Amino acid sequence: MAPDLDPSTVVVHAGRPERVPNAPVGGSPVFSSTYVAGGDRGYGRFGNDSWSALEETLGALEGGRGLAFASGMAAVAAIVDLVPVGGRVIAPQHAYSGVLALLDQQADAGRLIVDRVNVADTEAVIHAVDGADMLWIESPTNPAMEVADIPALSAAGRAAAAIVVVDNTFATPLLQQPISLGADIVMHSATKFIAGHSDVILGAVVTADEELWNAVELRRRSLGAIPGPMEAWLALRGLRTLALRLERAQSNAAFLAQRLLEHPKVSRVRYPGLAGDPGHKRAEAQMSGFGAILSIELGGDAAAAQRVCESTELWVHATSLGGVESMLERRRRWPIEVPTIPDDLIRLAVGIEHPADLWADLEQALTNGT
Repeated sequence: MAPDLDPSTVVVHAGRPERVPNAPVGGSPVFSSTYVAGGDRGYGRFGNDSWSALEETLGALEGGRGLAFASGMAAVAAIVDLVPVGGRVIAPQHAYSGVLALLDQQADAGRLIVDRVNVADTEAVIHAVDGADMLWIESPTNPAMEVADIPALSAAGRAAAAIVVVDNTFATPLLQQPISLGADIVMHSATKFIAGHSDVILGAVVTADEELWNAVELRRRSLGAIPGPMEAWLALRGLRTLALRLERAQSNAAFLAQRLLEHPKVSRVRYPGLAGDPGHKRAEAQMSGFGAILSIELGGDAAAAQRVCESTELWVHATSLGGVESMLERRRRWPIEVPTIPDDLIRLAVGIEHPADLWADLEQALTNGT
């Protein structure tokens, strides 16, 4: 594809079948575990046309080669397995709880050494990465919404000979391209914004480094963490509308963040799109938008936060994000969420509904729940 196309165009056209007479405009899911001998495919665990179309599209968006996985955590596990036994990983203090739990399990088993840092404190991360084997970055972080200086941290990680990984799930490749900012590997929970309809469990890895791509692919092949063809096809179909979905959801999030900032029951709004947010200038410099996720706090009242989540009629009280429907939850309801996340923090994953309807429902929940 032409190198100067906007990502919103690439997301529609990449990964399509060749344009020849009578060819389909879009590919169909390929259901086969076995292939006729003589080609390079070999066996269904090694490749599938449905994966390839999704991987080609994600690679074009992120500036590398893609690999689809059975889940986001399968992708995480394959990446972490690149670290040698006894190796050291620098990870954010706040990030997706499943990632941090996996790192803790590996540390408890004696396989890894894990050091946690405030990923928004650039100097602290640069100091910590010396001698590390991997630097794991999440930006914006889940659910604290901190913003990392990806270019500076990537440069420091590479100087320390560490593999630099960025979880780009919140930003998506339409708002942030970490490889162009210096990262080695980009990871996505494709379950979220990429698939976009709350009906797929899928993960993805993208890298421009051929050696790393081969190493991650080998782990997918050996450990069997492969996606189903239908899931890959559904994710690609969802990805085609990412630009439109994200535009609406991001606009809704900005509208709600401003309204919530003015609400008397809300003590803090965490959203990098707000001019007063600690990560605003950094996000403005490295992102093309501020995303569709925000978090709020209710003055320390965890019980009130839980009641708010249970009082909405339109917002879905659920633990995912990135779908067309708006979702919210109090993150500390999960025992594995880190204790430095406030008890009263509610993560809001904003969807594509009409903003006035979303606000009306949220406002009544804040009134009735608190």
